[in-house]
Amino acid sequence: MKRLLFITFLMVFNLGYSQPEDQIRTIHVFVALCDNLNQGIVPVPKKLGNGQDPKNNLYWGAMYGVKSYFKRSKDWVLMSLTKNPEPHVLERVLFKHATTNAYLLADAYDGKYIKNTTKDFIEATAGRNGITIINGKQELKFGGNSDLLAYIGHDGLMEFDVEGDFKPINQTKRDAIILACISKDYFKPYLEQTKANPLVWSTGLMSPEAYTLKWALDGWALKETDLEIRERAAKAYHHYQKCGIRGAKRLLVTGW
Repeated sequence: MKRLLFITFLMVFNLGYSQPEDQIRTIHVFVALCDNLNQGIVPVPKKLGNGQDPKNNLYWGAMYGVKSYFKRSKDWVLMSLTKNPEPHVLERVLFKHATTNAYLLADAYDGKYIKNTTKDFIEATAGRNGITIINGKQELKFGGNSDLLAYIGHDGLMEFDVEGDFKPINQTKRDAIILACISKDYFKPYLEQTKANPLVWSTGLMSPEAYTLKWALDGWALKETDLEIRERAAKAYHHYQKCGIRGAKRLLVTGW
């Protein structure tokens, strides 16, 4: 009888303390499409630099663009693609990490509206402009309700300032990745207002192609430390740019 009671206790204990399913975590990526005509950049080939053509754009549909690079990856699964979901957003894709409960929403903004892209990103790091995406029976929270926000593209803050609602709406600590030239210098005053955690940003000129983002997000999905995630980003940049790992670590940093 005692043995039976002991076995029953173990069964109840194991059921009560079974591992819950991984909590859903979300990432929202704001991509300012490369635009030769409307951004202060060194011009790229015309096909890659058409800010109104996501299909061929350097930062979206080209080989190392966000949509193309993640779509080819075995680590992220494409769940949906939507055309023109919001004003100034030409295309939106939703991915799920292959082995965790992390979801990634990426928006391709018309390159002409880089200022809007920048403002929307910064406001989201303050917890503002939350959106809900329906995925089957799931309601996924993005925008300011995301756990991580990322900006990809030209650093327009070199040419303009932005105004918006940058006061954080709560105490939630959101991570931010900013892959744009000298983003630490130019975005720092804004992130100081929004209280976001600068997970990865840059100290110099860089190419904000998707491999750096993807390698960093792989680590974030696995709940690695900030330093481990930054290490992944630097390794990715060196791997593709052949700039030397020391140089990549000086370029891509974490924290203040």
